[in-house]
Amino acid sequence: MLLSLCLSVSVIFFSSSGFAMEMNQTSKLLGESGEQCSACDFREHSKQMRLHSIKSQILSILRLEQAPNISRDMIRQLIPKAPPLTQLLDQYDPRVEDEDHATTETIITMATTHNPIAQDELSCCLFSLSPKIQPKNILSAQLWVHLRPADVVTTVFLQVSRLKPGKEGNNTRVRVRSLKIDTDAGAGSWQSIDIKSLLQAWLRQPETHYGIEINAYDSKGEDLAVTSAEPGEEGLQPFIEVKILDNLKRSRRDSGLNCDEESVETRCCRYPLTVDFEEFGWDWIIAPKRYRANYCSGECEFLHLQQYPHAHLVNKANPRGTAGPCCTPTKMSPINMLYFNRKEQIIYGKISSMVVDHCGCS
Repeated sequence: MLLSLCLSVSVIFFSSSGFAMEMNQTSKLLGESGEQCSACDFREHSKQMRLHSIKSQILSILRLEQAPNISRDMIRQLIPKAPPLTQLLDQYDPRVEDEDHATTETIITMATTHNPIAQDELSCCLFSLSPKIQPKNILSAQLWVHLRPADVVTTVFLQVSRLKPGKEGNNTRVRVRSLKIDTDAGAGSWQSIDIKSLLQAWLRQPETHYGIEINAYDSKGEDLAVTSAEPGEEGLQPFIEVKILDNLKRSRRDSGLNCDEESVETRCCRYPLTVDFEEFGWDWIIAPKRYRANYCSGECEFLHLQQYPHAHLVNKANPRGTAGPCCTPTKMSPINMLYFNRKEQIIYGKISSMVVDHCGCS
């Protein structure tokens, strides 16, 4: 809806970010010079508007007042060196098409510090879950644990216990999952455990759960589970990978002109625009680092809106007003994005209306 508004409305939207003054000055310049402004000036103005709109749109969709303050060095420490994330990055498709059916979103949540209430009882782990995750929309949930290398070939018993409040303030452990693993000598490995039912129960009664305890004992009784990062073990802490159901509706299809920066076309047209998140300083977006967003620019003659008599009459009466047709996206698509939220959780999902597919006058 935002991207379909004309220039005057966009100026109001960005007033809080300090962009309003620049846009008002530009609008004044356009009004004074009228038809003397070249097509290149209009396109550059449209391009800058689109870039600012993308920034604000991403923050709005992710419900962020400002971009998370996460440095590149911090990201290297926070990103798990784990199969699910590696596969996402290796197979990443920065451009997706609209779909009629339900889609999935993957949320990766790393272990946080233990619960102060149970700090004498629990060494690991608590997980601050996204409010998007609800019992009914969970498709799958896996707990990933990294095992340190053993000295010899051994059998490891991986155990997950839930800590819950007991009588007279005494907390109790309830074993919820166990896994028998045969491991080779000298090689660490990632192991996953299905915790869908555990997570659903956790979400239904969060006040009854103080966290989980993870142990992986070998035949000698040594605990090989990495539950806190020792030197050299950064990115090997436990994490939860949750796939949830998400619904998206197909946008209506439309046709339109396609142009490039060398084009002399003055009519409403779609132009290429590559957004580079590294240029924004947004290192918190893991992937894509850049994507083709495109933007709309060009003139819309009144005859394009003959099916709207009222708008046509208004523009005839006030040709310099803001009620006339404007060149806007008529078809947009989402992109897949892998990013950190403000709680330092890794989220993988679709961000809607990020790619302009067609432009038109409306």
